[in-house]
Amino acid sequence: MDKHPIEGLMASTMENIRDMVDVNTVVGEAVQTSDGSTVIPISKVSFGFVAGGAEYKSGGYRTEKENGALPFGGGSGAGVSVSPMGFLVINEGSVRMLSARCDQPAEKLVEMIPQLANDIKDVLNKKMEN
Repeated sequence: MDKHPIEGLMASTMENIRDMVDVNTVVGEAVQTSDGSTVIPISKVSFGFVAGGAEYKSGGYRTEKENGALPFGGGSGAGVSVSPMGFLVINEGSVRMLSARCDQPAEKLVEMIPQLANDIKDVLNKKMEN
């Protein structure tokens, strides 16, 4: 049994999506800053895919039994969206997530808790040393 033409359309579209979206698109390459920090960009990738087709005859429909295989018309397509989500900042053993989005104040407060805990720990350690 021969492959249906829609299989070729779907295969080529999926191959193109695979070429566009790889792990480096979601988690970018690490960048070293002058102060020794490492910054890693993090993105959200969304994609959609559609394919369709029809077998037809001009002037009306017919069955495959009537005169062999029917002519085929079809198409496929895909769309990809890459949105920056934030940056992982690694510095002197601590890791912070810096958001690239405009969040609500409550969400921003929750994101700041790990940084606040690190700052309090640093202050307590300095007081114990003195």
